[in-house]
Amino acid sequence: MNASGKSDGPIVPMTSANNDAAEASAESVEVRRPARRNTSRPNLDRTLKPGYRRSRGLLGVRETAKNRRDLKFSNLLHHINPELLTASFHKLRKKAALGVDGISWHEYETDLEERIDDLHGRIHRGAFRAKPSKRVYIEKSDGKKRPLGIPSLEDKIVQHAVRTVIECIYEEDFVGFSYGFRPRCSQHQALDALATGIDEKRVNWILDADIEGFFDNIDRDWLVKFIEHRIGDKRIVRLILKWLNAGIIEDTDWSDNGKGTPQGAILSPILANVFLHYVFDLWIGQWRK
Repeated sequence: MNASGKSDGPIVPMTSANNDAAEASAESVEVRRPARRNTSRPNLDRTLKPGYRRSRGLLGVRETAKNRRDLKFSNLLHHINPELLTASFHKLRKKAALGVDGISWHEYETDLEERIDDLHGRIHRGAFRAKPSKRVYIEKSDGKKRPLGIPSLEDKIVQHAVRTVIECIYEEDFVGFSYGFRPRCSQHQALDALATGIDEKRVNWILDADIEGFFDNIDRDWLVKFIEHRIGDKRIVRLILKWLNAGIIEDTDWSDNGKGTPQGAILSPILANVFLHYVFDLWIGQWRK
């Protein structure tokens, strides 16, 4: 959910799509003082604790992203090291639903060091292969069912690691009124910012919009073009493409309609935000002015 407020103008709440797995976070609203109960910008270095201290390299990525808005990062894969992969593994839910590989968290923990070394080697040799996501459905409040894609365990590990790396860039790029699927942000804080704007600013009108089937209909070609504005490391882009094109397994049938990103995948929320950043947030920021 996105929310924005501007003096002498409209308050515009924007919604990407609801995701039950979205992480809670806090974000100040643009350059004015934070909305009531909102905290300051989150410290991303805390997101992987316990067991992992973010390397100076990733801190450098974040600082560079902040200072050089037009820079393409061409050497990111080396940040996906055994330490980060291990920390990503420990951040996964131990009792999460199994993917098509049928491997549980506790099974993978057996001989973890050897497994992580092997996984790290495959990633850096280009031999890592993304597996299709397992299709499951959850009930929605309106009686309909929401399709989710459950990745295999190793895909979850690598997606978590990739998200950690690229988040250092995009958390510096995303606008202050963007609240959906961001570290320490929540729908409640977006509504709080909206209420504060309505109470304290002169508001002419409010726009409320919902994007139907957003995750299922993202244009992958445009998504990759947007990613390449900032990610110049082709190895990272190829990893993302592997997940986008891995398809879905439902019962025993494989399918891929060539669009969208599976809702339920660890990397999908930040990919969705990258897409919205370029097609909506930057535009709405100019429109409001």
